[in-house]
Amino acid sequence: MGKEAPIEGGPIILRMELRASALRVLQIADPAAKAAAARALHDRPPPLDAQARVQATGTLPGRPLRPALVQASQLPRRTPFTLEGRAALLHAVAHIEFNAINLALDAVWRFAALPEAYYRDWLRVAAEEALHFTLVSEHLATLGHAYGDFDAHDGLWAMAERTAGDITARMALVPRTLEARGLDATPPMQARLRQAGDERAVAILEIILRDEIGHVAVGNHWYRWLCERDGLDPIAHYARLAAQHRAPRLRPPFNLAARRAAGFSADEIAVLDQP
Repeated sequence: MGKEAPIEGGPIILRMELRASALRVLQIADPAAKAAAARALHDRPPPLDAQARVQATGTLPGRPLRPALVQASQLPRRTPFTLEGRAALLHAVAHIEFNAINLALDAVWRFAALPEAYYRDWLRVAAEEALHFTLVSEHLATLGHAYGDFDAHDGLWAMAERTAGDITARMALVPRTLEARGLDATPPMQARLRQAGDERAVAILEIILRDEIGHVAVGNHWYRWLCERDGLDPIAHYARLAAQHRAPRLRPPFNLAARRAAGFSADEIAVLDQP
């Protein structure tokens, strides 16, 4: 592991209430400082006030000037069989992990009056996403590149904005939909990187896949908890939310073993194969 960046405003953040602290970390623009702060917040969490009125000022999330954010259709195809292509592919992974830190922190601060376990779960997710970002960034440096060197898109955060007013939609469409796509995409990516001879990248993706199963499981747990609380059918309500918030249609191949391990039911998996 490389030397950790200093935590921007660290002592102040760690003296604040937990949800306010998560918001403060979310506002950090420097990726390395944000990753370090997210891990520190998990390791030394301040007291939680789930009822506190926490308000954001300014633009969310905090992020660096680079990478430039463009439409996904404008991004070139990335091949791992050239050094530049492999760096671009891993940069895309780093961007996903950076966004995932932001998404987990946003889930902590934004939604009030939930069980303490909810906040602890998403704080842990933020810390693990921070580790993933650090691992990928360190490996990217061995290829002569850094986060920000390639363009990226903003699809993950765009969905966070669309679901900012509805926690059930957030749980349904971020961890259970967008992040669950990573469960499907990771094994084929590992196969291509293995063919390209990058065993370190393959090993990092194995760590990410293992942890992401747990993160999607957190989304599944809290989505079902919310549906039960509100008397909603999880499958029927998911279809309504996906249509309302313009969620992307999921396309095969699916990593069914990982999805089962993440807590998707047999009925939910059966729906994946429907046109």
